[in-house]
Amino acid sequence: MTGAEARVSTSSTGGTGDFWWGAATASYQVEGAVDEDGRGPSIWDTFSAEPGRIADGSSGAVACDSYHRWREDLDLLSGLGANAYRFSIAWPRVQPTGSGQVNAAGLAYYDRLVDGLLARSIAPFATLFHWDLPQPLQDAGGWIVRDTAQRFAEYAAVIAEALGDRVAAWGTLNEPFVHMALGYAFGSHAPGETLLLDAFAAGHHQLLGHGLATQALRAGSRQGSTGGWGSTGGRGSTGGQGSTGSPPVMLVNNLTPVRAASPSTEDAAAAAVYDAFHNRMFLDTVLRGTYPDELADAAERVVHDGDLATIAQPLDLLGVNYYNPTLVRAPGPDNPLPFELVPIEGYPLTGFGWPVVPEGLTDLLTGLRQTYGEALPPVVVTENGCSYPDEPGPDGTVDDAARIAYLDRHIAAVGAAREAGVDVRGYLAWSLLDNFEWAEGYTQRFGITRVDFATGERTPKASYEWFRERIARGW
Repeated sequence: MTGAEARVSTSSTGGTGDFWWGAATASYQVEGAVDEDGRGPSIWDTFSAEPGRIADGSSGAVACDSYHRWREDLDLLSGLGANAYRFSIAWPRVQPTGSGQVNAAGLAYYDRLVDGLLARSIAPFATLFHWDLPQPLQDAGGWIVRDTAQRFAEYAAVIAEALGDRVAAWGTLNEPFVHMALGYAFGSHAPGETLLLDAFAAGHHQLLGHGLATQALRAGSRQGSTGGWGSTGGRGSTGGQGSTGSPPVMLVNNLTPVRAASPSTEDAAAAAVYDAFHNRMFLDTVLRGTYPDELADAAERVVHDGDLATIAQPLDLLGVNYYNPTLVRAPGPDNPLPFELVPIEGYPLTGFGWPVVPEGLTDLLTGLRQTYGEALPPVVVTENGCSYPDEPGPDGTVDDAARIAYLDRHIAAVGAAREAGVDVRGYLAWSLLDNFEWAEGYTQRFGITRVDFATGERTPKASYEWFRERIARGW
């Protein structure tokens, strides 16, 4: 299938013509095949091999075996009625050392995947980095060093040239705050660094990489690309493309409404600092070209002249991942951080122990509009979902009523934000499949499709059937 034959517009993708419905996954969580076709090691291969790092001692070496079963997974999306699929590209599969020589066999996998999506009238939303950094780059310092941002831009150029005529939208980074915090500050995720506040450099260099990659994506995939964006193009779009004629570019953030634990001045100040690290560090920079005042000292140590202008490339879309709000209080005397997180009480909990607060998603989306106004691009909810210990019944079906209730209430929360005037263009459930859940291994199930990790067998859950009906109704 050629690029011209593969292009898709929203008018031909089913569901509601101006809204993207679908699901999301990530490369290391579903692909497996970590030693096949020239793929190099990632930081998650290394991290998972260290005893005690993963809750059940597992790894993503096989995961859902989507590298081999991708057709089956795309058929699941087609059966769902999805018109969009957010997946990520494994950098070490494309560039095994993180730079230089391109691995043609690895790139061919994503070529097949994108064509397979378009053949099923599903728009490809491709994320370039979902935490699986090539290990050689980590050996050279990872995101703590500036050079990784430049290597990321070079990788983005490779992907743009290969897939830019067919991808519907680009995501540069997935959840840079989470990667900075869990990977570099606290060490519970790969690469396992415990730098605390000095992890700021990893966040800044991810943002710099985002800006450089955005430039590379637009330069490399502009010519003749329709990108499948159709009637839902980004800001200033007149031709169904992003702001430069290429597929729209977005940064994907895990955002959280931050609440102070009490009305005290101390708790309010701590909440403001946490909000600056979690949310505004990755919003003010790209939408306003500045760091929050609370982070000025940290920024002064790592920001070079011209960095903020590079980071603040105009976004066509903002990807929003939402799971729950965060409650914050002033730290105790032995806490080295300027804030302390407090459990949120009074709400049901998911299997992960996260509170279920659907109205928090409405508050988040309307708050973005109030804070950033015209600077806020159209929003896509790029992840939203829940983990529960789903088990099949005697007849083999999985009746995950709690997940259905969760999705129903959160989609309603998106609808409330839309009614309040927020330009929300899509909702992608996390996740299409039960998968390798990072440091939790295979102990948490987020999928609308159950995966038997011993056999790879897929079984759509009751939530899959419910979501199919919900997509068909549209808004």
